[in-house]
Amino acid sequence: MAQVEPAGSSPDRSAAATVGGRPIVPPALAEETPWYRRRGFERLLSVLSPVAIIAIWELGARAGVVDIRFFPAPSRIFETLLEMLKPTADYPRGELITHFTISLSRVAVGFVLGAVPGIAIGLAMGLISWVRAVIQPLVDGTYPIPKIAILPLFIMLLGIGEESKYAIIGVAVIYQVLINTVAGVRNIDRIYLDVGKNFHASRLMMFLDVALPGALPVILTGLKLGMGVALLVIVSAEFVGAKSGIGYLIWSSWQVFQIEKMYVGLLLSATLGFGSAILLNWLEHKLVPWKPR
Repeated sequence: MAQVEPAGSSPDRSAAATVGGRPIVPPALAEETPWYRRRGFERLLSVLSPVAIIAIWELGARAGVVDIRFFPAPSRIFETLLEMLKPTADYPRGELITHFTISLSRVAVGFVLGAVPGIAIGLAMGLISWVRAVIQPLVDGTYPIPKIAILPLFIMLLGIGEESKYAIIGVAVIYQVLINTVAGVRNIDRIYLDVGKNFHASRLMMFLDVALPGALPVILTGLKLGMGVALLVIVSAEFVGAKSGIGYLIWSSWQVFQIEKMYVGLLLSATLGFGSAILLNWLEHKLVPWKPR
């Protein structure tokens, strides 16, 4: 049996602890994280990569390598963006802010309309077998239908106003959230459900105190997927069924060949997606602090 000899047991206080006569090397000394794997370097790469792409694009446009009719210089796009921030007679708050806030409000309302029932129905399907038997075939049959394809139906039913936009986003989001919620509940360890039943937990307690916390990591994944789909759907819906919003800005700019404005619209869409991702990641960190980041 190898004997551990602590450093303090010998007269030489500078000697290291040994096992079988061999010094024990602390993990921090044995395996030092390489510089290219450190979090700070990874964050630096995350910032430098888009900056490098924009710089190459700018240089290519100025050198004539890139056709500026279709790929205008980023500096020209930025100038157009600043111009669109200025108030005008048609857009008192500025054209850019007007389109952005309208799309943001549509996404927010539609996302809530889809996420809340998606979580509720998903929890019921995960816990109650007969509910799952009734709804699952409907989900399987209608999920593959492109959600933007039913926009004309919503326009006929709800009109060309905001209600049809909210409805199409809600339908697109509910599938993502519902499917992930069901998967999260079904993957909960059976012992937790049995404990709740043995202690005679009410149906509401089984929903809120057992199923919801147990499925929360997967539910949040569904919310992230739902938000991504919501952004795709709202831009597509605004192409044909709106007179304002990011999608309308992109489509109308393309029709009159205002390419710089079109790229500003694409930048707005990317900004909206990036901001929503940060918000949902923050929410996940607060609600599921034990999940590794």
